[in-house]
Amino acid sequence: MQLTLVDWLVFCSYFFVLALLAWWVNQKRAQNSSDYFLGANTMPAALVAISVLATSQSAATFLGGPDLGFRGNLSYLASNIGAVLAAFFVMRFLIPRYYALKVTTVYELLEQRFSASAKSHAGQMYLFGRVFASGARLFMAALAVSMLLFNHIDASGVMVSVALLAGIGLLCTMAGGIRSVIYTDALQCLVYVTAALVVLVYLYSSLSLPWPVLLEALRHPLEQDGSKLLLLDFSVDFSSSGVFNIWSALTGFVLLNIAAFGLDQDMTQRVLTCKTPQQGAKALLSSALLVIPVMLVFILIGFLLYIFYQRADLHQGSALLADSFQGEKVTVFMYYVLNELPSGLRGLVVVGVIAAALSTITSGLNSMASVLVADLYAPWWRKRQSAGIAQQSAGSERHLVRAGQLAMLLTALALSLMAVLCYYWQQYSDMPLLAFALSVMVFSYSGLLGVFFTALFTRRGNSRSVTAALLTGFGVTLVLQPYVLQQISPTLAVLDLGFTWQLCLGSLVAFLVCVSGSPAKVAADALTTSR
Repeated sequence: MQLTLVDWLVFCSYFFVLALLAWWVNQKRAQNSSDYFLGANTMPAALVAISVLATSQSAATFLGGPDLGFRGNLSYLASNIGAVLAAFFVMRFLIPRYYALKVTTVYELLEQRFSASAKSHAGQMYLFGRVFASGARLFMAALAVSMLLFNHIDASGVMVSVALLAGIGLLCTMAGGIRSVIYTDALQCLVYVTAALVVLVYLYSSLSLPWPVLLEALRHPLEQDGSKLLLLDFSVDFSSSGVFNIWSALTGFVLLNIAAFGLDQDMTQRVLTCKTPQQGAKALLSSALLVIPVMLVFILIGFLLYIFYQRADLHQGSALLADSFQGEKVTVFMYYVLNELPSGLRGLVVVGVIAAALSTITSGLNSMASVLVADLYAPWWRKRQSAGIAQQSAGSERHLVRAGQLAMLLTALALSLMAVLCYYWQQYSDMPLLAFALSVMVFSYSGLLGVFFTALFTRRGNSRSVTAALLTGFGVTLVLQPYVLQQISPTLAVLDLGFTWQLCLGSLVAFLVCVSGSPAKVAADALTTSR
């Protein structure tokens, strides 16, 4: 497969529009840290909702979402019940507190409740997980971009793709901060959703099958149990194959989305850019609802790919399906793009992959920079200034903006190095670094959930128990991974607990560890009074 002139025209047109938008947004440069990291609390709720939606998606979703439809059914959509319930929880218990405390990062709540060290350790846990998780997603996106742009996945193509994605993300957002992130996220979301819709229409038209035939084939799939149109799965299954049943949606997915929406600076930062907590809550709920139709589009693509490849008897074609490209496993959608899409549309999908990747990269760069500066660097730097003077000066604020820009540069470098590490680890080692990296935020969420639940609903806990809970939650969830259990004992390796149930268990243990600490009385009284 080689990109044609039409593909390159689509590709270049996208970058022209992106550059134009970045130039327009960056005309208004951030003057202080609040402007750089929170957009001076002036961002429209509708735009923030789209940004949160874009941040929750990635190139892995764009390419892997259809795979859910191809191999499974509609039950994945039921997990969004957990997302909506989690949004209401965050709207009720977290967003009002963040606005009341005027935080730059969500971990500042822990400083008010426990101590500065609790805030610092939670921020470090977030940064550790985000470097691995976002770096792994950057690698996966770069792999796809290398396949599509250069028609190979040699080291040179992947490295160029990593540099391309990280460099574009940095150029788009470094000057304007979170304001640039939100506006470019809106463009990226429009691009990759449009690309998915166009592919869906093209795939449906290429099959030329009436609706009744399609529905019947989906109701009675070959070599699969049950209908692909199943939405609510009430089966009781705690294994990895049962994570999308209704019981998982009402438990583990609720916890997962509470952590993503309210405890992960990567997504919560968007909500904090609105003018009021009510607007922030509206943006969060809107984004949780918007995910449903967007994911439905990807799943429907997967359904049609199932018909295209597995039910050739229903249409005029004999398409063959392989699951690799030069030895690298690819999703069914990626295989379809590489082998079946016509010129022009293939270029649009390349743009869609890049847009989905950039929406994740840019948000990660700014959110990680905000934690580095607000939670780690600024407290240290302010201690070195004259008491209470430099902290309020314009020079101090300009210094923190420059520190934020430098932090974004450092995080871009860290994510790129992580992506490179993933590439070479995949090539030369059987150890599952990529599996670890993609799920590492779930490990971090266990500890964060235990700590924040302690802060919100009890008067117990202290800085030492916070640190212990963060480490324990991470450790418990990590130990439950199959590749870790295999190292401990082959007998334990048969334990196949779904990630949602791992999160439930890890969060529970972390909560028990955190509440075991004697209460920090003054801080607890202050938080209770603020309620």
